Amino acid sequence: MKRIGVTGHRSIPPEAMPHVLAGMKSLLCGREGALEALSSLAEGADQLFADIALACGAELTVVIPSGDYEDGFDDPGALACYRRLRGRASQEVRLAFPHSTDEAYYAAGAYIADNCDRLLAVWDGRPARGLGGTGDIVRYARERGTPVTVVWCDGVERA
Repeated sequence: MKRIGVTGHRSIPPEAMPHVLAGMKSLLCGREGALEALSSLAEGADQLFADIALACGAELTVVIPSGDYEDGFDDPGALACYRRLRGRASQEVRLAFPHSTDEAYYAAGAYIADNCDRLLAVWDGRPARGLGGTGDIVRYARERGTPVTVVWCDGVERA
């Protein structure tokens, strides 16, 4: 079984969205054989990835960074999407962090990078804004030799 994980920004500018969606579909859909998708289901790239992966027939493994992870969702729509996707997961991995901290987010990203054959990064190429951000996880994956596919739209900057 091929395993693809995701790391990515929570906020994707509208002008980058068509390119990001096309990149995800290209990597996830139309593959031969079984596919497992690993995601923490954070708002933005993680949820988009999980939705597309499920639509393409992949099994979803959810990596939950902390016991209070749901408390970090400020947007009720994003929380509802998290719960819907989590309910469709075939496997759930819960990390032992009681609270959502940068360390918990980093550990979840590292878990995904450690347990996939390829990491899809929805990443603008800029440094992480806090420990465990996309740039940190891309660097971690590359240092351990995990292939990384970066999807972003040239010339577009995050807010």
